[in-house]
Amino acid sequence: MAADGTIGEVGEFGLIERLTQSLAANAHVIVGPGDDTAIVSVPDGRALVTVDILVEGRHFRRDWSTPVDIGRKAAAASLADISAMGGTATSLVVAFAAPADLPAAWAMQCMSGLAEEAALVGASIVGGDISASDSIVISVTALGDLAEAKPVLRSGAKVGDRVALAGRVGWSAAGLAVLSRGFRSPRVLVNAHRFPEPPYAAGPLAAKGGASSMIDVSDGLIADARHVAEASGVVMCLSSTSLEVPEEMRATAAAYNVDPRLWLLTGGEDHALLATFSGKKKLPAGFTEIGVVEAAGEDGPGVVVDGIRDNSRGGHRHF
Repeated sequence: MAADGTIGEVGEFGLIERLTQSLAANAHVIVGPGDDTAIVSVPDGRALVTVDILVEGRHFRRDWSTPVDIGRKAAAASLADISAMGGTATSLVVAFAAPADLPAAWAMQCMSGLAEEAALVGASIVGGDISASDSIVISVTALGDLAEAKPVLRSGAKVGDRVALAGRVGWSAAGLAVLSRGFRSPRVLVNAHRFPEPPYAAGPLAAKGGASSMIDVSDGLIADARHVAEASGVVMCLSSTSLEVPEEMRATAAAYNVDPRLWLLTGGEDHALLATFSGKKKLPAGFTEIGVVEAAGEDGPGVVVDGIRDNSRGGHRHF
C-alpha cells in the first residue's frame, strides 16, 4: 500500500493499516494486530516484560538518523533488557506518537526498522497505539521467555565473582561526540550512536553459564555496575585497562582532546551486557573479564575503577 501524504492526511486507522499489513507472526502469536489486545503464548509460564521510551530531541534526531535507524534503536533498548535477564524476546508492542505533518512514509520506515531489529531475535510486533504529539515519541514494550531457565537478577553478585562484559561500550558516546561537532565520520562510531548492536545471544548463554547477576549497560558502565553493586550489597571493582579502545575511537578522542576511557566508562546506549560469574565458572563465549566483586566495606556498596572508588554517579541520568 502506498505511503503518500502525511500522517494527518492518512489518518489514524489508515496509518495503522499501513504499519501492520506486512508484519510477520512467530509461533508465539495467537492473535496479532487488529483486536483490542494481542494474545501470545508464554511456553515457560513466566513472562518477562519491559518497556523503554525514546523521545525526539533527547534520544534521537531526525537530521542525524534515518527512520529505520530510529526504529532499530527503539526496539534494541527493550530487546536488550530481555536478554539481560537471560531470556529471549518473543513479542513487541509499540506506541507511536508524532506530529500530524510527519510523512506517513517516515512512520512506515521506522516500523521497518523496529521489525528488522525484532527479527534478529525472532520476535514479532503484535500491536500498539498511535497518538498525535508535538514531537515523535516511540515506546516499545517487549515480552520474553526464559525457556525454563532461572532469571538472572541484578542482586546475585557475590564476593569473589568475576565481572565480565559482552558487547561494546563507549561507541555510541563517541558517535554522539562526532555528530555533535557536525561531522559524520568515523562512520563506525556514528552508526553505533544511530543504532546499537546488542549481543542478544550472550544473555541466554550467560544464564546457562551460571551468571550470578547481569544488567543491560544502557546508562554507562559505571552507572550500571553501580546498580548491580547496590542491589547485591557488594563493590564492583573494574579495570579500565581491560577495556579495548578501538583505533577509530582512539583517533577521535585524540582529535577532540578527550580521554577515551570517559566514553568507555560512562557512555550509554550501546546495550552491552555486564555480568558476574563464580571464579570457578568458565566465561561463556563473547564475555571478557573486566574486574572482580569485592566485599562492601565502611563506604558501602559501590564501584571502584583502577583501585579508586568512583563517586561521580557517572553515566546518563534523565533528571
